[in-house]
Amino acid sequence: MNASNVGRARNLVGAIPKVGGVPEDVELTETKDRPWAVCVYCASGPKHPELMALATGVGTAIANRGWTLVSGGGNVSAMGAVASAARAHNGRTIGVIPKALVHRELADVDADELIVTDTMRERKQVMEDRADAFIVLPGGIGTLEEFFEAWTAGYLGMHDKPLVMLDPIGHYDGLLEWLRGLAKTGYVGANALDRLVVVDDVDAALAACLPTSSSSRADPTSSSARANRTG
Repeated sequence: MNASNVGRARNLVGAIPKVGGVPEDVELTETKDRPWAVCVYCASGPKHPELMALATGVGTAIANRGWTLVSGGGNVSAMGAVASAARAHNGRTIGVIPKALVHRELADVDADELIVTDTMRERKQVMEDRADAFIVLPGGIGTLEEFFEAWTAGYLGMHDKPLVMLDPIGHYDGLLEWLRGLAKTGYVGANALDRLVVVDDVDAALAACLPTSSSSRADPTSSSARANRTG
Protein backbone atom coordinates (compact mmCIF):
# COMPACT_ATOMS: atom_id res chain seq x y z
CA MET A 1 0.00 0.00 0.00
CA ASN A 2 1.21 3.46 -0.80
CA ALA A 3 -0.62 5.84 1.51
CA SER A 4 0.45 9.30 2.58
CA ASN A 5 -0.83 12.27 4.52
CA VAL A 6 -1.74 15.45 2.67
CA GLY A 7 0.61 18.20 3.73
CA ARG A 8 -2.07 20.82 4.31
CA ALA A 9 -4.04 18.73 6.78
CA ARG A 10 -3.76 20.17 10.27
CA ASN A 11 -2.15 18.63 13.34
CA LEU A 12 -0.55 15.74 11.50
CA VAL A 13 1.15 13.10 13.61
CA GLY A 14 4.13 13.32 11.29
CA ALA A 15 5.25 12.64 7.77
CA ILE A 16 4.30 9.18 6.57
CA PRO A 17 6.86 7.63 4.26
CA LYS A 18 5.60 5.99 1.09
CA VAL A 19 6.41 2.39 1.85
CA GLY A 20 4.66 -0.91 1.35
CA GLY A 21 1.88 -1.77 3.77
CA VAL A 22 -0.27 0.43 5.99
CA PRO A 23 1.33 3.76 7.05
CA GLU A 24 3.68 3.21 9.98
CA ASP A 25 1.74 5.39 12.43
CA VAL A 26 -1.57 3.65 11.72
CA GLU A 27 -2.49 1.54 14.74
CA LEU A 28 -4.80 -1.13 13.44
CA THR A 29 -6.42 -2.65 16.51
CA GLU A 30 -5.15 -1.06 19.70
CA THR A 31 -7.76 1.19 21.33
CA LYS A 32 -6.45 1.52 24.90
CA ASP A 33 -4.58 4.76 24.26
CA ARG A 34 -6.94 6.45 21.82
CA PRO A 35 -10.61 7.43 21.65
CA TRP A 36 -13.20 5.10 20.15
CA ALA A 37 -13.28 5.69 16.40
CA VAL A 38 -16.39 5.42 14.23
CA CYS A 39 -16.22 5.20 10.45
CA VAL A 40 -19.17 6.81 8.66
CA TYR A 41 -19.99 5.64 5.15
CA CYS A 42 -22.16 8.17 3.32
CA ALA A 43 -22.91 10.01 0.09
CA SER A 44 -20.57 12.44 -1.65
CA GLY A 45 -23.04 13.77 -4.21
CA PRO A 46 -26.58 14.74 -3.18
CA LYS A 47 -27.34 17.59 -0.80
CA HIS A 48 -30.89 16.76 0.22
CA PRO A 49 -31.79 18.72 3.37
CA GLU A 50 -32.74 15.60 5.33
CA LEU A 51 -29.47 13.89 4.37
CA MET A 52 -27.34 16.87 5.30
CA ALA A 53 -29.17 17.25 8.62
CA LEU A 54 -28.65 13.58 9.38
CA ALA A 55 -24.94 13.74 8.60
CA THR A 56 -24.57 16.87 10.71
CA GLY A 57 -26.33 15.16 13.60
CA VAL A 58 -24.07 12.13 13.38
CA GLY A 59 -20.89 14.19 13.29
CA THR A 60 -22.06 16.25 16.25
CA ALA A 61 -22.99 13.16 18.25
CA ILE A 62 -19.65 11.48 17.60
CA ALA A 63 -17.75 14.58 18.72
CA ASN A 64 -19.93 15.08 21.80
CA ARG A 65 -19.00 11.58 22.95
CA GLY A 66 -15.32 12.35 22.61
CA TRP A 67 -14.95 9.85 19.79
CA THR A 68 -12.97 10.13 16.55
CA LEU A 69 -14.65 10.29 13.15
CA VAL A 70 -13.22 8.32 10.24
CA SER A 71 -14.61 9.36 6.86
CA GLY A 72 -13.93 9.16 3.14
CA GLY A 73 -11.90 12.36 3.18
CA GLY A 74 -14.11 14.53 0.96
CA ASN A 75 -15.62 17.87 1.93
CA VAL A 76 -18.79 17.63 -0.17
CA SER A 77 -22.35 16.39 0.45
CA ALA A 78 -22.93 14.23 3.54
CA MET A 79 -19.25 13.32 3.71
CA GLY A 80 -18.31 16.95 4.19
CA ALA A 81 -21.22 17.67 6.54
CA VAL A 82 -20.39 14.88 8.98
CA ALA A 83 -16.73 15.93 9.21
CA SER A 84 -17.47 19.65 9.51
CA ALA A 85 -20.01 19.03 12.25
CA ALA A 86 -17.58 16.87 14.21
CA ARG A 87 -14.87 19.53 14.08
CA ALA A 88 -17.36 22.26 14.97
CA HIS A 89 -17.86 20.40 18.24
CA ASN A 90 -14.14 19.86 18.85
CA GLY A 91 -14.12 16.32 17.49
CA ARG A 92 -11.11 14.72 15.85
CA THR A 93 -11.52 13.75 12.20
CA ILE A 94 -9.56 11.35 10.03
CA GLY A 95 -10.17 11.46 6.28
CA VAL A 96 -9.05 8.77 3.85
CA ILE A 97 -9.23 9.50 0.14
CA PRO A 98 -7.62 8.02 -3.01
CA LYS A 99 -5.45 10.44 -4.93
CA ALA A 100 -7.70 10.14 -8.00
CA LEU A 101 -10.55 11.72 -6.02
CA VAL A 102 -8.62 14.47 -4.24
CA HIS A 103 -9.89 17.08 -6.69
CA ARG A 104 -13.15 15.40 -7.71
CA GLU A 105 -14.42 15.12 -4.13
CA LEU A 106 -12.50 18.19 -2.94
CA ALA A 107 -10.29 16.69 -0.26
CA ASP A 108 -11.14 17.62 3.31
CA VAL A 109 -7.90 19.47 3.99
CA ASP A 110 -9.24 20.65 7.35
CA ALA A 111 -9.16 17.07 8.65
CA ASP A 112 -6.93 16.51 11.65
CA GLU A 113 -5.39 13.67 9.68
CA LEU A 114 -5.86 13.29 5.93
CA ILE A 115 -4.53 10.10 4.38
CA VAL A 116 -4.22 9.86 0.59
CA THR A 117 -4.06 6.35 -0.85
CA ASP A 118 -3.15 5.10 -4.29
CA THR A 119 -6.35 3.14 -4.84
CA MET A 120 -9.96 2.79 -3.71
CA ARG A 121 -9.16 -0.62 -2.26
CA GLU A 122 -6.45 0.86 -0.08
CA ARG A 123 -8.82 3.62 0.99
CA LYS A 124 -11.40 1.11 2.22
CA GLN A 125 -8.77 -0.95 4.01
CA VAL A 126 -7.34 2.03 5.89
CA MET A 127 -10.83 3.25 6.84
CA GLU A 128 -11.69 -0.20 8.16
CA ASP A 129 -8.40 -0.51 10.04
CA ARG A 130 -8.72 2.90 11.70
CA ALA A 131 -12.31 2.32 12.85
CA ASP A 132 -13.77 0.49 15.84
CA ALA A 133 -17.32 0.60 14.46
CA PHE A 134 -19.16 1.53 11.27
CA ILE A 135 -22.25 3.65 10.59
CA VAL A 136 -23.86 3.55 7.15
CA LEU A 137 -25.93 6.58 6.11
CA PRO A 138 -28.05 6.86 2.95
CA GLY A 139 -25.79 6.75 -0.09
CA GLY A 140 -25.20 5.35 -3.55
CA ILE A 141 -23.06 2.62 -5.07
CA GLY A 142 -19.87 3.78 -3.36
CA THR A 143 -21.54 3.67 0.04
CA LEU A 144 -23.03 0.27 -0.77
CA GLU A 145 -19.62 -1.06 -1.78
CA GLU A 146 -18.14 0.06 1.54
CA PHE A 147 -21.09 -1.33 3.47
CA PHE A 148 -20.97 -4.76 1.84
CA GLU A 149 -17.21 -5.06 2.25
CA ALA A 150 -17.31 -4.20 5.97
CA TRP A 151 -20.31 -6.48 6.46
CA THR A 152 -18.71 -9.41 4.63
CA ALA A 153 -15.44 -9.05 6.52
CA GLY A 154 -17.29 -9.13 9.83
CA TYR A 155 -19.34 -12.15 8.84
CA LEU A 156 -16.18 -14.00 7.78
CA GLY A 157 -14.53 -13.27 11.13
CA MET A 158 -11.98 -10.77 9.84
CA HIS A 159 -13.18 -8.25 12.42
CA ASP A 160 -15.76 -8.04 15.18
CA LYS A 161 -16.67 -4.38 14.81
CA PRO A 162 -20.30 -3.21 15.08
CA LEU A 163 -21.99 -2.36 11.78
CA VAL A 164 -24.96 0.00 12.04
CA MET A 165 -27.26 1.21 9.28
CA LEU A 166 -28.81 4.56 10.22
CA ASP A 167 -31.77 5.09 7.93
CA PRO A 168 -34.58 7.30 9.23
CA ILE A 169 -35.93 7.95 5.73
CA GLY A 170 -36.34 4.36 4.53
CA HIS A 171 -33.63 4.76 1.91
CA TYR A 172 -32.53 1.14 2.29
CA ASP A 173 -35.95 -0.49 2.71
CA GLY A 174 -35.78 -2.10 -0.73
CA LEU A 175 -32.27 -3.38 -0.07
CA LEU A 176 -33.29 -4.88 3.26
CA GLU A 177 -36.29 -6.58 1.71
CA TRP A 178 -34.02 -8.08 -0.95
CA LEU A 179 -31.61 -9.31 1.73
CA ARG A 180 -34.46 -10.95 3.61
CA GLY A 181 -35.38 -12.73 0.41
CA LEU A 182 -31.80 -13.93 -0.04
CA ALA A 183 -31.84 -15.27 3.51
CA LYS A 184 -35.05 -17.19 2.86
CA THR A 185 -33.53 -18.85 -0.20
CA GLY A 186 -30.24 -19.63 1.54
CA TYR A 187 -28.00 -17.19 -0.30
CA VAL A 188 -27.40 -15.15 2.86
CA GLY A 189 -26.95 -16.82 6.22
CA ALA A 190 -29.10 -15.81 9.17
CA ASN A 191 -25.92 -15.13 11.15
CA ALA A 192 -24.94 -12.50 8.60
CA LEU A 193 -28.24 -10.68 9.03
CA ASP A 194 -27.82 -10.84 12.80
CA ARG A 195 -24.61 -8.81 12.51
CA LEU A 196 -26.41 -5.86 10.94
CA VAL A 197 -28.17 -3.38 13.22
CA VAL A 198 -30.67 -1.05 11.54
CA VAL A 199 -31.89 2.02 13.42
CA ASP A 200 -33.62 5.29 12.61
CA ASP A 201 -32.28 7.42 15.46
CA VAL A 202 -28.82 8.99 15.88
CA ASP A 203 -28.54 8.17 19.58
CA ALA A 204 -29.50 4.55 18.92
CA ALA A 205 -26.88 4.37 16.19
CA LEU A 206 -24.14 5.65 18.47
CA ALA A 207 -25.21 3.29 21.25
CA ALA A 208 -25.02 0.38 18.82
CA CYS A 209 -21.45 1.38 17.94
CA LEU A 210 -20.22 0.39 21.37
CA PRO A 211 -18.51 -2.99 21.77
CA THR A 212 -20.97 -5.84 21.38
CA SER A 213 -20.31 -6.94 24.95
CA SER A 214 -21.36 -3.54 26.31
CA SER A 215 -24.70 -3.24 28.06
CA SER A 216 -25.04 0.15 26.36
CA ARG A 217 -25.57 -1.42 22.96
CA ALA A 218 -28.85 -0.37 21.36
CA ASP A 219 -31.86 -2.46 22.31
CA PRO A 220 -33.21 -3.80 19.00
CA THR A 221 -36.72 -3.92 20.45
CA SER A 222 -36.77 -0.25 21.42
CA SER A 223 -39.03 2.24 19.69
CA SER A 224 -36.05 4.05 18.19
CA ALA A 225 -34.49 0.96 16.63
CA ARG A 226 -35.42 -1.18 13.68
CA ALA A 227 -32.81 -3.88 14.09
CA ASN A 228 -35.29 -6.61 13.22
CA ARG A 229 -35.99 -5.17 9.78
CA THR A 230 -33.41 -7.52 8.32
CA GLY A 231 -34.74 -10.61 10.07
